[in-house]
Amino acid sequence: MVNNTIQIESDPTTLAAVQHLKAIDFELAYLALLTREGLKPISRWEKVLDEAALEALREVGLRTRPVHRKVRSGQAFTETVFGNTAAYLEVYAQYFDGLPVDKSAETVRVEGFLFGYPPCCVAQYIKHPYAPNEFPGHKQEILFHWTCEGCVLTPLLMPHYERIYRLTQQY
Repeated sequence: MVNNTIQIESDPTTLAAVQHLKAIDFELAYLALLTREGLKPISRWEKVLDEAALEALREVGLRTRPVHRKVRSGQAFTETVFGNTAAYLEVYAQYFDGLPVDKSAETVRVEGFLFGYPPCCVAQYIKHPYAPNEFPGHKQEILFHWTCEGCVLTPLLMPHYERIYRLTQQY
């Protein structure tokens, strides 16, 4: 039985914050709730967030941290990472702040750990990105990692992801 621990409707501040995040982008609200529930130690938003959006993340119960990055052309941008505790945010910032975006195996491992992806899926993705698997496409779509062939962990996570996805749709 999945424990439904999120109580949004009983907290008007949280409900308003989730609705504000959802108005920006459904995925932002969904990531915020997944992170609030602890399914993801931290999450990253690669688009600009204004102060109202940052406040909404805080009202959901998350800490936020800007991280400055660069694309290969040298153009700088700021992404926002958010999580329940400052420690993972600081680890992310220490590792990535000021650095260019890359898809090296080392980067994928660090991101996979910090974003709460199953280690088996991270290892498979490094070797063979987007390798075919038996995981249903409609379930893969609500994850933020690519499931590895024969994954044991992702099916355990799915009821929680599905519950939070439905909750995000509801509000």
